[in-house]
Amino acid sequence: MVSISFRGLLMSQLVWVCLAAPLFAEESNSQRGAAALVALREYLSEAREQRAPLVEQAFAAQPLSRSVASQVRDLLWKDHVAFIRRTRQQEMQAKRIEVGKHALRFDYKIFGDKPAKGRSLYISMHGGGGTTQAVNDQQWENQKRLYRPKEGVYLAPRAPTNTWNLWHQGHIDPLFDRLISNLIVFEQVDPNRVYLMGYSAGGDGVYQLAPRMADRWAAAAMMAGHPNEASPLSLRNIGFTLHMGELDKAYNRNGVARQWQERLAKLKEDDPQGYAHEVQLHKGKGHWMDRQDAVAVPWMARFRRNPVPQRVVWHQDDVTHLASYWLAVPETAKARALVVADRVDQRVTLTSSDVQRVTVRLDDRMVNLDDKVVIEGNGEMVFEGQLSRSVANLAASLAAREDPGLMFSAAVTVELR
Repeated sequence: MVSISFRGLLMSQLVWVCLAAPLFAEESNSQRGAAALVALREYLSEAREQRAPLVEQAFAAQPLSRSVASQVRDLLWKDHVAFIRRTRQQEMQAKRIEVGKHALRFDYKIFGDKPAKGRSLYISMHGGGGTTQAVNDQQWENQKRLYRPKEGVYLAPRAPTNTWNLWHQGHIDPLFDRLISNLIVFEQVDPNRVYLMGYSAGGDGVYQLAPRMADRWAAAAMMAGHPNEASPLSLRNIGFTLHMGELDKAYNRNGVARQWQERLAKLKEDDPQGYAHEVQLHKGKGHWMDRQDAVAVPWMARFRRNPVPQRVVWHQDDVTHLASYWLAVPETAKARALVVADRVDQRVTLTSSDVQRVTVRLDDRMVNLDDKVVIEGNGEMVFEGQLSRSVANLAASLAAREDPGLMFSAAVTVELR
């Protein structure tokens, strides 16, 4: 009798515990990582110069709940903003950024009232190219007053060199990354409303930089340039408009513009949710379009960047990048490599014939991190399980991109066969 009674008591308690468990689990899950949040606040209270590396702190690896991860994100971003204000104010006042061996001068004007979510930013690249410094300086002066957005920061940079490829050499990408990061902080630019544009040699730069830095832009406008070997594949998630004088025959610019018109239309046909574009060949116009191309500015303004699109088409240029949107490569990137990623509910599908390892970065905007995530690579299951949010993931993605929209609380690196 004792045995039966004891077993019955255990069973009744077990039933109660099972019924009550979700309530306790939910309460516990909402506070998961609370100790890490306290430790992070204490860590950030110290002067940055006195801090040990964040990734070495035990709390940085502790799993976080959704609400705690959101608070961690805010704390890290506020700390980053304070760091930028303290260390980069002088370069903003001088309107000169230096990264490595190259320096980028720039000038800008602000138009209209600041929207609640921040200003737009238009980066407008001048023409010229392989000519004298005086000619390129004059082209820069022209670019400063060439367009006027209704609202936003209109910024004209001066190319660091006087070469034919002045806007698409490898040093431009980190300079523009830093420029955008600074403007987000110092002029309250909305990181989801950054636009790229350029005329002539500046248009050459748009052809190249729009796809290879696609996750920075909401839209891009190419005027009177030539793409050289650039590919439109990575333009999938931005607006792209192309303006060319119908009679602009030098370097076959008008012919190539028609080719890109056909390529973009085909990409749109095959992927209707992507590749928003508009191509105009202006009748009777040569290399100078008499400002008819200015219609590109309000066209671009219709677009906002989505930093976590459901599909990413990432095609590397000869100037490579280690990350695009929510994808990254853990080793040196391979020129011309292609990765296509799709995300539906809790499943991520990766396809590539020339990339062996891919890091998938995720957060609660994209999937339910309290549930199982499945990743397929080239038709095989390469990951199945639950991922943890952590301070370390948020801090690493912030350090890599300096962009609040490209901060991710979870990550996993998978092998593709």
